[in-house]
Amino acid sequence: MAVEFVGMIRTADTSEIRPPSGPAVDPDYVRRFARAHEEAGFDRVLIGYHSWDADGFAVAGHAAAHTERLGFLLAHRPGFVAPTLAARKLATVDQLTGGRLAVHVISGASDTEQRRDGDYSDKSARYRRTDEYLDVVRRVWEAEEPIDHEGEFYRFAGSHSEVKPVDGRLPIYFGGSSADAYRVGGKHADVFALWGEPLAETAAQIAAVRKSAAEHGRNPDDVGISVSFRPIIGRTDAEAWERAHGILDTITSRNPGSPGAMLAFPSAERGVGSQRLLDAADKGDRHDRALWTAPAKATGAAGNSTALVGSPETVAQALLDYVDIGVTTLLIRGYEPLEDVVDWGHHLLPLVRQELANR
Repeated sequence: MAVEFVGMIRTADTSEIRPPSGPAVDPDYVRRFARAHEEAGFDRVLIGYHSWDADGFAVAGHAAAHTERLGFLLAHRPGFVAPTLAARKLATVDQLTGGRLAVHVISGASDTEQRRDGDYSDKSARYRRTDEYLDVVRRVWEAEEPIDHEGEFYRFAGSHSEVKPVDGRLPIYFGGSSADAYRVGGKHADVFALWGEPLAETAAQIAAVRKSAAEHGRNPDDVGISVSFRPIIGRTDAEAWERAHGILDTITSRNPGSPGAMLAFPSAERGVGSQRLLDAADKGDRHDRALWTAPAKATGAAGNSTALVGSPETVAQALLDYVDIGVTTLLIRGYEPLEDVVDWGHHLLPLVRQELANR
């Protein structure tokens, strides 16, 4: 059974416990970080998207130039680049990297953040736009002759791209937990991405995604499922929990009395996925084998923020618990970003892959 491991590229050595210092883009750090993921055995790395962050296309190109087999999952928000141009840009990067690119489509949860780049559409419109956008991108990749289009958001005539992805199309990952996300992702996603909730809640989301895929005439089993975590490991469970509480103390000391301070937008604009993490935290800090929701509460669920805590053996089994309910991609990133990647390559990924090989 094949399970994909995805990490996350940072352009500088920062995290919730490491305040920014130095330049926002450190080329040498990107190089070392990408190579560390490749040496650790990761399949891909996610290159995130924020309204204040480095351009992902450029980051992917730099990281790819210093690696040989590592894949790249480029986060992309429809609405800021025309879909005809996006299709060519994505295909170009895929060609230059030898077919190592996938795209992670995010419609955008926060009105405030979208407006920073000039998008004043509401959330419902953003999902309708994403649906049309992906229809157009796929048509551009597939078309042998120039195409026309007239829709709610896009209109063009005679569009044609001479450059196509290496395999004809890119894998499309899709994030979200709302009804609109299920609807659009069920239609388009090759892999549907979720944040790390307890097993029962995750299983319910998987069922909703697969139901949507079936309603669009797809085989539900053709849609992979990604779940994201922040593993915290130690030589023993006790050592891991000691480290975990130290991480939590650092997070809270940076934002005393203000659990939403790490959000980049008003707390009322949290996406459904973030709210689900907070709902899980309200039910308790610890769930199932090793899931720890306290970091989500401490950060205001600012993104992927639930942890799996324990020895490598405990965390490996916890990851496999999610595989057992249908998860096909495990997206993990650390609080000590580069050091954690190296550690996981030695102690965590081999355990998961060994267990899967024996099944």
